[in-house]
Amino acid sequence: MTDEPAPAVAPRVVSPYNPANVLTVVRIVLVPVFVAIVIASGLTGTGARIAACLVFCLASATDFVDGWIARKWSLVTSFGKVADPIADKALTGTALILLSAYDRLPWWVTIVILAREWGVTALRFWVIRYGIIPASRGGKLKTVLQIAAIAWYLWPVPSPFDVVGPWLMGAALVVTVVTGADYLLQALRLRRDN
Repeated sequence: MTDEPAPAVAPRVVSPYNPANVLTVVRIVLVPVFVAIVIASGLTGTGARIAACLVFCLASATDFVDGWIARKWSLVTSFGKVADPIADKALTGTALILLSAYDRLPWWVTIVILAREWGVTALRFWVIRYGIIPASRGGKLKTVLQIAAIAWYLWPVPSPFDVVGPWLMGAALVVTVVTGADYLLQALRLRRDN
């Protein structure tokens, strides 16, 4: 028996060309497709609204799948860490802006949600030297509610069921603000403790 050290194990290198990152890029590519459908239709006409909703939902689904793939098969990359939240904010932000531009959603709702989204991103960069603020269950609930509300507004839901949309968006707005405040408190604690 010798006292020789065990051979060093080289760190696993993950290629940025993996299924999780491909799905993130697909989501980014679908944003202009979604925009083109909405602008071409002006959010009028059943077929165009259904098409816009389906593209939005498909793009949103890639958000859940790419993260699951990256974690399940250890395919987390620097590209994915940066591109994934950008793709998310591009998709939901664009959808909210278009809904407001076509008078489907009050502008103040869009402004509050976007301010929270970009504010949390700024907070994460502000404290990155001290630690990471992980996504919370509330943050995941916020994402699900926002996607459901946006999809409800896009789909040509007949009356009286169309009233569900504002309730969904109201719930999304409340959870968005509450989780934003929670992230702010976490960031302040990280800065104070370091």
